[in-house]
Amino acid sequence: MKILFCTDGSECSIHSFENMSYYVNSAVVDIICVVDWTFLPTSMTMEKQSYTQVYEKIADEVLNFASEIVKKNEFEVGKKIKAFGSPSEEITQTIENDDYDLIVLGSHGKKGFQKWIGSVSRQVVSRTNVPCFVSKNLTKNHKTLITTDGSECSFNYIKYFAKNFDIKDKEISVLNVKESPEYFPVDAAADKNWLEALEKEQKIYAAKSINKVKAILKDKKVEVANEIILTGNPAQEIIDYCRKDKIDLVVMGSRKRNDLSKILLGSVSKRVLENVDCGVLVIGCS
Repeated sequence: MKILFCTDGSECSIHSFENMSYYVNSAVVDIICVVDWTFLPTSMTMEKQSYTQVYEKIADEVLNFASEIVKKNEFEVGKKIKAFGSPSEEITQTIENDDYDLIVLGSHGKKGFQKWIGSVSRQVVSRTNVPCFVSKNLTKNHKTLITTDGSECSFNYIKYFAKNFDIKDKEISVLNVKESPEYFPVDAAADKNWLEALEKEQKIYAAKSINKVKAILKDKKVEVANEIILTGNPAQEIIDYCRKDKIDLVVMGSRKRNDLSKILLGSVSKRVLENVDCGVLVIGCS
C-alpha cells in the first residue's frame, strides 16, 4: 500500500496517522507539509519571500518529525514533500500526480463559518476518489462501524475495506438507516396502510443489506459483532450512534458529486466527517 500522510505538525495529524496504523499492516508512506501563504496579498513579494524562508525551515522540521512517527509505527518512509500555497490544492495536486491507495489527514474540528467553508480535510475528501482516513483524536482503535445503504456502491467500498485493511481483531458493527416517514411527501405519509407496508419492506431491505455485508466480511474470516437498523436521517443517526456507542472508526462510502453539491449540500459522509469525534474512513465508490 502507498500512503500520503498530510501533516502540519499538529497533534491531530499525528493522531490520525497513529490511528490509521492499527488498520494497515505495511506501507510506503510519502509525507507532505504545505506552507500556507494564501493569506498574504499578492503584492507583498518581499514579505512572501521572507515568510517562505522562515517557514521552509519549520516545514523541514515538521517533515523530519513526521518521518520519525512513520518509522516508529514500522512503516517505510517514502518521499518527503514540501509545498507552498493552498494546503487543499497542493495536497490534491500531489494526489493527482501519483498513485496513492490511502490519504491520511488530521481534522482540527472547525466550527461555524470556517466549517461551512470547509476544512482542508473536507476539501481534500471532496476532490479525490482515493480513500481518505481522517480523525481528530487518538482513539482505542477497536470498535469499528461499517455503514451500508444497501446499494452496490456501498457493497463495493466494503469489499475494498475488507480486502485492504486489517480488521480481524476489531469489534465490527454494521449499521443501516431506514429513512423516516417525516421525509416522505405529506400525502404519502398520511396513508397509514401504505406506511405500514413500506416500513415492512424497509426492514426486509435493511436486513438483506446487513446480511450481504456479513457475507462479504465472512469471506475474509471476519465476524460481525453487532447488527443495527435505525430509522431517521442517515447522517444524524450515524453521528448519534458513534457518540452513544463510543465508536473508534466509522467506514463510509462517498459518491461523486458536482461542484455545487460539494459546497452547498454535502453528502452524508461529509456531514458525519464534520460532526463525529472518532476517525472516519471515506472510500469513494461508483
